[in-house]
Order: sequence, then C-alpha cells, then structure tokens
Amino acid sequence: MNSTDYDYDVVIVGGGPVGSTVSSLLKKHNPDLSVLVVEKERFPRDHVGESLLPSVCPILDEMGVWDKVEAAGFPIKIGASYTWGANADQWDIDFYPVQKWKDEARPAKFQGQRKYSAFQVDRAIYDNILLEHAESMGVTVRQGVQVNQIKTRGDRIEGFVLDTGETVTGRYYIDGSGAPAILRKALGIESDAPEALRNIAIWDYWENAKWALEIGVGATRVQVRSLSYGWIWFIPLGPSRTSVGLICPSEYYKASGKSPAELYAQAIAEQPEIASLCEQGTPSGDVQSCKDWSHLARKLVGENWFICGEAGGFADPILAAGLSLAHSSSREAVYSILELDRGELDAQWIKDRYQDRNATNISQHIRFAQFWYSANGCFTDLQEHCQSIAKEAGLRLSPSQAWRWLSQGGFTTEQVGLATFGSFDIASAKQVIELFDVKGRSCQVLVDGHNVFKLNLYGATKDHVGELRAGRIEQTPCFVRGSSRLPLAGNYQIVVEALEHSSDFVELARYINRRLELSVPPEHRGRAFDACIQALEVLCQEDWVQRGVNKKRPMLHASNKESQYIRASEQTLKVLAEAEDGPTFKSNI
Repeated sequence: MNSTDYDYDVVIVGGGPVGSTVSSLLKKHNPDLSVLVVEKERFPRDHVGESLLPSVCPILDEMGVWDKVEAAGFPIKIGASYTWGANADQWDIDFYPVQKWKDEARPAKFQGQRKYSAFQVDRAIYDNILLEHAESMGVTVRQGVQVNQIKTRGDRIEGFVLDTGETVTGRYYIDGSGAPAILRKALGIESDAPEALRNIAIWDYWENAKWALEIGVGATRVQVRSLSYGWIWFIPLGPSRTSVGLICPSEYYKASGKSPAELYAQAIAEQPEIASLCEQGTPSGDVQSCKDWSHLARKLVGENWFICGEAGGFADPILAAGLSLAHSSSREAVYSILELDRGELDAQWIKDRYQDRNATNISQHIRFAQFWYSANGCFTDLQEHCQSIAKEAGLRLSPSQAWRWLSQGGFTTEQVGLATFGSFDIASAKQVIELFDVKGRSCQVLVDGHNVFKLNLYGATKDHVGELRAGRIEQTPCFVRGSSRLPLAGNYQIVVEALEHSSDFVELARYINRRLELSVPPEHRGRAFDACIQALEVLCQEDWVQRGVNKKRPMLHASNKESQYIRASEQTLKVLAEAEDGPTFKSNI
C-alpha cells in the first residue's frame, strides 16, 4: 500500500487506556507517524476498573504522562488487604515493605519507592489525562464518533466506517474497544471463557466513606472482603470519593431474584468492615452492573491489526490486572508496529511473539483466578460454583502440586528477565497458595537448604526472545527446551553468568552482588539480590538448574514467609557477611 492509499498510519477504535497508550508511544518513538483515535463517548466519563498494579507505572513514565497522573493526587496503592480463604483471616500483599515506606511530599517523581507503588484512579479523570496527553503529542482524537462498520477482506482490515458516513483507512488497525471487541467480532474471532469464571460486577461510587488505612501522604491498600456468594472491593479514588463494588457469579445473581441494586445493598450490609467504612458515606444511587467474564481470544494479531486489552482477554478483577494487561499489551503492539515498519526483523516472528506473550500473560492471570476462587472456603453458599471451578481446573492439589499446575505456562515467558507469575512475584504467589491450603501445608521453596547449583542445558537449543527497549524489540539470546525458554536477560542473565562462574552458592552470591553494585543504588541492592534469588528459584523450577548439597559449605536458606517475594534469610546473610570477601550489602529485611 502506498502512502497515498490510506488516511493514517494507525487507526485505533477506543480512546481508553489502550488507545492512549498505543497512540502516545507511537508518537514518542516515531513522531512522523499519523495516528487516529476514534472514541464513541466524550471524556471525561466514569469507567469501572480503578486499581492499578506497579507494572503500569513504568509504561506511564515511558509515555511521558506519569507526572501528570501523579499531579492529579490519586491515592497511592501500596498493596491490597484480603479476607479470603478457608479460615477468613485478613492478610495483606504489599508491593513495598510498609515499615520502610517514607513519608514524602506530593507530587513526587517516578523514582525510589514510587517505582514499587501504583495508583487507585478515578477513571473519569485518569482516562481523560491520558487521552489529552496523546492529543498533545500530535495524535488526532475524535470523540463522540462511533465506528458503525469494519470493512474486512479475509484476515485484512480495509477501513472503519464511522457514524458520520465517512470511511477512514490506515496501514494498521488497533482494537482498543474493550468489552465490545468491535474489531475482533467483525473478524469472527471467538473468545474462550471458562464456565466457572462468568461473573457479574455491581458497583456504585460513594462520597465521604472512610479510608480503611492511610500510610504516609495519600498511600493506602485496596480492601477485598469475601462473602458467602462473592466478594466486595473498596477502592478510595481520592480524598472523598470511593468505588465500592460486588463480584458474584452470574448464576447466583439470576437465582437470587434480586435486582442489581438490591443485591448490592444486601452485600454492603452483610460485610461488617465495608458497612462500617460506608456508614458515614453517601452513595450516588446510580448502581451500575456489567458482565464480568474472564476470557481469552483465540487470535490477537493478524495481517494488519492488533487486539489489545480487554477486547483480547480479561482476567477476573480479584487480581486487579485489567489495566496492567491493557497497558502492557498496548506497548507490545506499538513495538511490533515500529519493527514491522523498519523491516529488519522477520514479520512473522514479530507477530508470533505478540500472540504468544500476550496470550501467555492473560492465560496465567486466568489460571491464577481459577485457583483463587476454587480455594476459597468462604463461599459456603456456593459450593457447587467452587467445585465447578476446581473441576474445570483439575484442582484437588497439595500446595506443591498446585504450584506446578499454576506454573505450567512457564515463568520466563511472561516478562523477559524478571521472575513473575500473573502480576505477582514468585514468593507472593506461593504465599497465596499456602494461605488457601486447608491443611496448612507449605509450598516448597526449591533453593532452600541447598548450596550447589549447576546450569543444566542438556537438550536445549539456542534461539532468541524479544526484549522491548527504547522503541526497539531487541533480539535477546535464549535457550529453548520444549515449551520452556531461558532468556539471557535481566536477573536471569546475572544468575546464568554467576552459575558459569561457580556452582558454589557463596561464590554465586559474591558474583551477583558485584554485578548489582554496578547498577543498583545501595538502598535497593538487598531487594535486587532477593530478585536474583527468585530467578534462581524459577530456573530450578523449570529444570534449567540442578540443585545439590555440599555439607562442608554454607547453605542457602530462602523463604517466602512474611514477604511479598522470596528473600534470603537472616541466617544466609550472616553466613555471607562472615565469609571472606563476602557480599557487603545489607538486605532489606
């Protein structure tokens, strides 16, 4: 297609976070591109899904909009508080140790502790900030304009027919339309939705409800409280406005015979903590509801189109991953388009990479949500619902068995160089599994009690994975064995280099520490070391590393207890500190 054969380089349906992220990053990395965003509504407008994860913030920073979002004064999300599991105890998952959180004035810069936090956002304000930012970068934004028809020819999009009567064309098209999935449905692409994760959401906005917890200047935790027939979220969006919502199975809602407003009022009244927080507050009275099905589209990329965010897949909001998946898939689409235009990498490899990475990311979140619900003994009125989830997921498992089932998608494929699972670090995911085990059993930490670690590349072949950096997909070397990949990037690369240096843990630790001294500030070096221990744990999990014991040498003692990540224990740190020429850092424990 010649440059005169289309109206824009990229045409996007949907002006939410997908449309803003795609268009802003495209203009940042290639200002010469012409980009159109078509949005049927006029901003600002309310939208559910207000809780971010820390993985979103580096993308906001890359877009150049983080300072604008921070200046809006949204509450800082430092973690989440749950009442969940068989014994209904309250427990927290924090992104950053609360005891180390420093009180600092706002607005603050994206540095230090703020790199480990997130936001709780009023979507009317947040989405508008993002869309206005995109427009300020030269993106053409048309609000109040609807896409009435999508012209297709086979796997190719030929244009968008607008309600104004005109047709707009582009070299590439993005589906950022969210749940309506306008482009996906026009192409006839089906989406698979697990039967037992077909829920509904019912919510309202409250004025002057109490914050459950305030940490420093404007930091708090999201509150998640379980009921026998679902769960409630409580998300402060600002000094006086709070989002309070109910998630319950669609079948329960239908069988209850109640209206959404009646079921919502019942849920608020029945949960003591939420009722107390809302006691002095005033609801808007405009109770809203929508279908809340987890799903994954069978195809996310085609000849000249990409599906991003909820249009391509959605994981239950218990994990608060909606905006994280939207922003991350949008960034992946941008980098793919930029590389397709350069023509230096194989086009099919670029598209396959987009499909595999995003499908894996969504499916891991869905899998974790399946486990989360099936393990919740609080749903006493919904035993059949929980049993159906467990049956579909094949779950009658010990913690170690559950961990193996959850990890079948592979850890090293989700984020290149970083050990994560479904937006959680490895240790917090294992902690959840332990909390949900009715017998109180532990989830094994493979590296614990070992001190010999040998790289195992038997049967592996060399290949490469794509790492996103500064507008380029850099082809990073990796090893492949079956469905498992070992990328030579980030923490994995540091650990592999250490393993090539020595198999003895003390020597490994020395090497890792020397590497971290070159790139990590002293105050974050302990956390970075722990992240490398997590990477070692993953490599043991996927059999890239074989473990052993030398009784004459100090042992590695690692635990996921009382932490959101696997940490080197005090005993291990003491041994290392006492070892001749051992690591000099003090871990953040």
